[in-house]
Amino acid sequence: MSNNVITNLHHVSLIVEDLNIALAFYQEVLGLEIDKTRPDLGYPGAWLLLPAQQQLHLMQLDDPDKNSERPEHGGRDRHVAFSVNSIDYIAASLDALEIPYTKSRSGRKALFCRDPDGNALEFIEG
Repeated sequence: MSNNVITNLHHVSLIVEDLNIALAFYQEVLGLEIDKTRPDLGYPGAWLLLPAQQQLHLMQLDDPDKNSERPEHGGRDRHVAFSVNSIDYIAASLDALEIPYTKSRSGRKALFCRDPDGNALEFIEG
């Protein structure tokens, strides 16, 4: 029996500059739906639904890292990793919108891209 206190990942929050641009990316590329139960928190944002009652929170707030340099390859930066059914589907969605990405350097069937605000995202097939 495990004594782990953490039972699941509930949500990840990302800072975005323009909520509408970010929503277009997350809805068009990834097909995520908005959780309409988000209360008014005093700033624009959205909660996006993921499987297993997990969420991705977008927060339109000032970015404290705005002037920092980010590595070109998202695998060398802090990032959110998503398990997906098909890397080919993600790659095709990114290609259709001319969003650059890099393949994982670990040998896994995975790729990295950045959202419109420079947040690094990893997609792993399996």
